[in-house]
Amino acid sequence: MKWLLRILFLLVAVFGLIIGALLLMPGDKLATILAEQVRAQTGRDLKLTGDVNLSFWPVLGMETGPVTFGNAPWAGPEPMLSAESLAVGVDAAALISGDLRIKRVIAENPVLRLELSDGRGNWELDTPAATTPASTGTGSASQSQQGEVTLDQLKLTNARLVYVENGTTKFNFANVDLAARWPDVSAPLELDAQMAVPGGTVDVDLKIQDLPAYASGVVTPLVLSLTAPGGKFSFDGRVNLAGEMDGKLHAKTTNTEQMLAAFGQAGVGVPLGLGRAADVSGQMTYTSDGRISLRNLVAILDDNRLTGEADIVISDPPQITARLDAGDLDLTNFNDAPVSNGGGSEPSPSPDEGWSTTPIDASALALANGKIRLKANSIAVPELTLGPSDLTLNLDRSRAVLAMSPATLFSGQLNGQVVANNRNGLSVGGNLKADGIDIQQALSALGGIERLSGTGSGSFEFLGVGQTEDQIMRSLSGKGDLNVGKGLISGFDLDRLMGRGGGESGTTVFNSLTASFTIDQGVLRNDDLLMSLDNFRADGTGRVGIGDRDIDYLFTPVALRANSGNGISVPVRIVGPWSNPSIKPDLTKVIEAVAEGKAKELEDEAKQKVLKKVGEELDATITDSGQIEDAIKNKLEDEVNKGLLKLFGGN
Repeated sequence: MKWLLRILFLLVAVFGLIIGALLLMPGDKLATILAEQVRAQTGRDLKLTGDVNLSFWPVLGMETGPVTFGNAPWAGPEPMLSAESLAVGVDAAALISGDLRIKRVIAENPVLRLELSDGRGNWELDTPAATTPASTGTGSASQSQQGEVTLDQLKLTNARLVYVENGTTKFNFANVDLAARWPDVSAPLELDAQMAVPGGTVDVDLKIQDLPAYASGVVTPLVLSLTAPGGKFSFDGRVNLAGEMDGKLHAKTTNTEQMLAAFGQAGVGVPLGLGRAADVSGQMTYTSDGRISLRNLVAILDDNRLTGEADIVISDPPQITARLDAGDLDLTNFNDAPVSNGGGSEPSPSPDEGWSTTPIDASALALANGKIRLKANSIAVPELTLGPSDLTLNLDRSRAVLAMSPATLFSGQLNGQVVANNRNGLSVGGNLKADGIDIQQALSALGGIERLSGTGSGSFEFLGVGQTEDQIMRSLSGKGDLNVGKGLISGFDLDRLMGRGGGESGTTVFNSLTASFTIDQGVLRNDDLLMSLDNFRADGTGRVGIGDRDIDYLFTPVALRANSGNGISVPVRIVGPWSNPSIKPDLTKVIEAVAEGKAKELEDEAKQKVLKKVGEELDATITDSGQIEDAIKNKLEDEVNKGLLKLFGGN
């Protein structure tokens, strides 16, 4: 708005300088004099091509052919303003009385190029310290400047607006139509603009209550509304000549993705629950360095409501710092496709069908950079619900790091972070520590496993890569450990399995469970599971297919008090899909154990028979094979002694 008014006043000043000349000069000489006056006042070149046509009463006016207005010396070579034609007209009667009532300023196919570099704008016009007075133009200019200036009509048709900041083109809008009215000094300036964008047009309505005060640098009331495909913005507050604003902001979108596409962000997906339809209001302050602060913020994003405050730096992408509070945040349909993109979302697969193969749209990670802190009573995401949580989201070039300090999940607490990186394809990872987690809730939500229950703690590091849930689960790698207190396993009765009886039907109660694991290519392996029960110990080893959603695990309970305290083990094999695994004794292991025990029994029996026979032959009592050598030696010594006695005639 600042640049528009300065251009308007430039045209008014130029017109005032040549009013006297209009009455005295022929049209063919007017262009040269006008260019000289503009250069003297602004230091810029004005070029008029073609004839300059004049009118005198009741409208004192001028119409030209193609016109260009030069750029600042430090800016690019293109002119700041050009048009195929320009028409300016004033009320002749008002001019005689000392007022400048502009009846019309009309430009056809203008191109306005605004440039900003090192804090300088090319719309800032240098006024020479001293200006050589023109014989007839100066007096009229002074007179018009002393009187009232008003504007009946400003009209730019099919304009192109180009904005360049530090050598980089920030926007280039074509097909812009603009109209402005300021019919009285005490009346507000009203401006309307339309611009063609993908999907429709952007309409801007602006009202500055006190234009003279605004032009002199005084803070002035401003009402602004912008309507675009998919939504509408409104502002009611104050503004100054530097473009700084303070007031109430209200933004409402019915289709945020359509609005983003209208402003050059086509293809950016907005997750359901984070504002596909949004209603945001708050107290906004905008400063000339491109910073926006929002206080008393209330944001209704789809069915979610958040309050708090935010600071935004306008850049590409925007830099956001926010502190938000939410009640119950529902993101359960986070990955649902918009209805406009194909008629609705695909149904989620059942547990038996495996992980979803629907591509994950992670483009929202590129919408902004910054840091957002969120406190919520609960946060529901697909297949998970967090309780009271304190989360901090750091966004940096399509990489999001969610820190939990802590998050409440599965009736326990999580501390650590989860990372989603979409810079070169999607990857997810994390490093978490858990305490007081309900194991049944966790296994049921994460893998559809509901037979193990208890309260546990542990740690988990993981990394997965892929564009679908299925690809990520099949690529998982990581490690972790688990420590569970007292709990139970449903689906088999360990007491009955070990032949004791008396246990609760269909369940096994344990006192503690510990395990560590590694994950590679979506397969979890564990070799050190240890479960402690009142009369048993159970060891476990095997694999859990996270990608294939299956299990092949050998669970070996040992009855500690059986077999005279030596223990009896009956291995149990758990095999099959997560949704319905088979849990039964591993008879192969049992048979091998029984066969091994029977062979030992037969070996011991044969050994005893041999020892008894040898003892009878040696006339000695032998209970161990180690005694055979001594018995034989003693027998030999006896026989030698007897032989010597006979040799020497002894008894």
